Amino acid sequence: MHEYGKNPALSYNEYLRVPELVNLQTSLSEPTSHDELLFIIIHQTYELWFKQILHEIDASINWLNEGRMFRANHSLRTVTAIEKIMVSQIHILESMAQIGFLEFRDKLNPASGFQSMQFRELEFVSGAKDEKILNFFEFDEFAHQRLEQRFNAPTLADTFWKLLETKDFDVSNEDARVETIVKILEKPEKFPELFTMQDLLIEHDENISLWRYHHVLMVERMLGMKRGTGGSEGSGYLRTTLSKKFIPELWEARTHLKL
Repeated sequence: MHEYGKNPALSYNEYLRVPELVNLQTSLSEPTSHDELLFIIIHQTYELWFKQILHEIDASINWLNEGRMFRANHSLRTVTAIEKIMVSQIHILESMAQIGFLEFRDKLNPASGFQSMQFRELEFVSGAKDEKILNFFEFDEFAHQRLEQRFNAPTLADTFWKLLETKDFDVSNEDARVETIVKILEKPEKFPELFTMQDLLIEHDENISLWRYHHVLMVERMLGMKRGTGGSEGSGYLRTTLSKKFIPELWEARTHLKL
């Protein structure tokens, strides 16, 4: 047994690569703006959360393909737990002084959150594929390759419907899928794991919608209606994304549920 602090075989800093981690924040402002470090750390943290969410969704797809619903639900719970943190994390950015943000914002041009490869992967793998977004990344070979792979692969939504098909539910078209979800909602005790799964999937959808909405409010609070650094309409563009749904049939089924 190693005596604490003396020639450890593995240290905390080594395992988590803390020296490298704390040197990944490079400011562009000169002189350095006080708030730029917070801005960088928040966004780097988001990218780490996106990585973990993708890890859990990929695992869920694999579990579903194997018919292991319990394991899939376990990973989906992790996804929704992380997303709740992501929503609240946005508001840390509101602790920046608006004038402090402007001290370095122009230095970010033409970079933009729109270019977050992993968030686009999250959208694609969840069920919201957009060829225009895929084409937007065609000049970034690394990002385009990953997104193209996601674009051509079955989504979490696809895999969910495939699972239901193996359970002898009709998922042949949108109306049939809505009716199938209604049946599950009507008798949750008859389909406990499927009920939990559809509930986690709609929560995932809801959490990302909440993240988008809180993002819009944060941007408007900090910047008003200024244009985005990547040339978009800023808040105006962000508001157009609020109606996106990964699995719209889950939402529609609630309308048709009756006693």
